[in-house]
Amino acid sequence: MTTTDAGGRSPISLVLLDLDGTFADTAPDLAYALNQTLIGNGKTPLTLDRIKPGVSHGSVALIRIGFGIESDHLDFPAHRQQLLDTYLQNITRETRLFPGMEELLSQLEQREIPWGIVTNKPSWLTGPLMEQMGFKDRAVVIVSGDTTSRSKPHPLPIQHACRLAGHEPANALYIGDAQRDIEAGNRAGNITLAALFGYIDEDDNPHDWGADGYISHPMEVLNWLQPAVDKIIN
Repeated sequence: MTTTDAGGRSPISLVLLDLDGTFADTAPDLAYALNQTLIGNGKTPLTLDRIKPGVSHGSVALIRIGFGIESDHLDFPAHRQQLLDTYLQNITRETRLFPGMEELLSQLEQREIPWGIVTNKPSWLTGPLMEQMGFKDRAVVIVSGDTTSRSKPHPLPIQHACRLAGHEPANALYIGDAQRDIEAGNRAGNITLAALFGYIDEDDNPHDWGADGYISHPMEVLNWLQPAVDKIIN
């Protein structure tokens, strides 16, 4: 039987978050990069609402949305590289934490529950973003899409994050806004939460992803720390 420790803390000892669409609202800067790429190639820029659902799926999805081409198209690599170069130069132009995320992080730190990031974003983008936002040293672990040999939905990145942080996967909470996040967390043995405030397409149904729960605001994570006892016990 798993119980709370002597300090009354929940058995959740580690909180891990996806980056784009869960931890930070990166869509404005990614949309800017895509639109600059479109303009540079004589195309019409798109609205943020049109671009936002693709942000959690990376640069491949953004080029697909913007140019209507697949990755095997002759122009695809050049467009994608142009987008990524523009994004790196403007990586914190408008990016901010989602409302309530700073309060959540402060609460976790006060409770001595470490937190970290597991993202499919490549490290050459994740590092500058976390550093410029001032969170690189606050996160106990940061695992990017190229940190391990596999990326989400494979569980390896989350399992690696748990090992680096020194916590068992069963005592870690993973939060994400895409189906692959929940699948990865479940396969890693985490408790999983779907972030409904993230970049969810109107065709997506988060309630079909198999998450243990759903949150509409970052601070709702706190409600899951104690109830998680029942899941672990059962």
